Amino acid sequence: MTEPTTPPSWPAISLAEATARLTAPGAPFAIAEIPIRGVPTRIWANAPLTLRDIVVAGRAHGNKTFLVYEDDRASFEAFSRATLALAENLIRGGVRPGDRVAIAMRNLPEWPVAFFAAILAGAIATPLNAWWTGPELDHGFTDSGASVAIVDEERWARIAERRGGYPALARVLIARAPAAPGTESLTDLIGPVAAWGDLPEGTLPEVAIGPEDVATLFYTSGTTGRSKGAIGTHRAGASNVMAHPFSAARAFLRRGEPVPVPYPGAPQKVALLSIPLFHVTGCFATLVTNLYRGGCLVMMRRWDLARALALIERERCTSAGGVPTIAFQLLDGMAAGTHDLSSLETISYGGAPAPAELVRRLRAVFPKAQPATGWGMTETTATFTHHQAEDYVHRPDSCGPPLPVGEAKAVDPEGNALPAGEVGELWVKGPVVVAGYWNRPDADAEVFREGWLRTGDLARIDDEGFITIVDRAKDMLIRGGENIYCAEVESVLHEHPAVVDAAVVGLPHPTLGEEPGAVVAIARGAETSEEALRAFVADRLAAFKVPVRILLHEEILPRNPNGKILKSALKTLF
Repeated sequence: MTEPTTPPSWPAISLAEATARLTAPGAPFAIAEIPIRGVPTRIWANAPLTLRDIVVAGRAHGNKTFLVYEDDRASFEAFSRATLALAENLIRGGVRPGDRVAIAMRNLPEWPVAFFAAILAGAIATPLNAWWTGPELDHGFTDSGASVAIVDEERWARIAERRGGYPALARVLIARAPAAPGTESLTDLIGPVAAWGDLPEGTLPEVAIGPEDVATLFYTSGTTGRSKGAIGTHRAGASNVMAHPFSAARAFLRRGEPVPVPYPGAPQKVALLSIPLFHVTGCFATLVTNLYRGGCLVMMRRWDLARALALIERERCTSAGGVPTIAFQLLDGMAAGTHDLSSLETISYGGAPAPAELVRRLRAVFPKAQPATGWGMTETTATFTHHQAEDYVHRPDSCGPPLPVGEAKAVDPEGNALPAGEVGELWVKGPVVVAGYWNRPDADAEVFREGWLRTGDLARIDDEGFITIVDRAKDMLIRGGENIYCAEVESVLHEHPAVVDAAVVGLPHPTLGEEPGAVVAIARGAETSEEALRAFVADRLAAFKVPVRILLHEEILPRNPNGKILKSALKTLF
């Protein structure tokens, strides 16, 4: 298969002109400016204001299929009825505006029902990482003070004996399982997926919700090892529905083509949802956007290539991706030739560094599918930059320019903006930036500056605004889209009685990007092994955080004059 070429006339217009046309007054992506938390901020003039508006817009898609999970299918109307039924039940059960409703489960149709039911009740939806161990879940429940938990059977097994340590937790609903002592069955309340359409029509709860009200609490790891709850507003979550359509429209203008006008009879877009909903990309960039725009979500409980290929073929998925690892595996699946993947129109990914070679290979193997990437973080409520089509091909190292409602700058250590092309810490600003951290004024003071978010990433920004991430200022590595903060793993290693010193470093991996490796110094006379240490960590942290290799060192690890471990030297040991 020959590699597609870019038209010689590309680009037809500059990035600035394309953006100006799309964001002009009266245009679909018009921009306005308002104060948010006292800071003048650009917003989408035509975006929905709240996540409740997203639910209302989604119901208008009626009997189109919204959720597919194995043999279960639910229409937009059926989903809406289940969500309203659960929201009413939560309110009857005592949930009040501002209460936290924790959601801890894998990708199941009940996840979005729980999320939006909490939103409609005026509560703060609090997704917890389903890969967390019991001790990690302890922190999520106790820090958030959740009064209600909606969990799947596996998560319930992890917290059942620990529930007594969550003093605020008054109610637990279990999805797809009978009620255990002290819990309720979610299925008893809303029925199985096939019966959601038979539920009463329901009505929206009369709860006052504003765009700057707190809507979500997503937890993100911190360099101290403690997860922090990022406080997301309704406007931040709802703004994501404009991101990908804007980027696609910009690509048409840059190509010199008119932007297609959506029409009611257009074929439905179908997205393969393999990334976890407890991440902001899965929730906001995928779930919220497809509910608003009428796309179908084909849900996977977890990523599995063989199952993904079968689902893309069976459901005629138009988009797939999530993290670069998945894109690499789709290339392998296409090479195998066992399934028809011709329906794919977009393969998008983010959450981890993507090698420049990936976009070239995708264009060659999937000539009808646009590769796309972007940059964002939990604190930016998913997508902040977006990059696709010819722009991505010409700048494969970049994560794209900020969306028009976002501002970005690279700064020096004193916080001064640097000229184009110079590397500094990336600071960003916009309506998608969270309002702060839950009960962490110390972290707020460190990370937020008059509307600007200090990302901890080192980047350069060219004269057109394209951002390239060059390194991470934080001591963190990313394994297949999952953030691993070295300090957290090192802290656990130090708990082992035989360990006197420990350091975690990133080891390169061809598809995951990085994997954690560790070097530990063992106390004199102590005995342990790599296998024993890995098992020790696995008992305390999620599996993706466990070092794939642990080297035993006979001496204290090498340090610089300031006492910091020389991790670059340790990497050479592997």
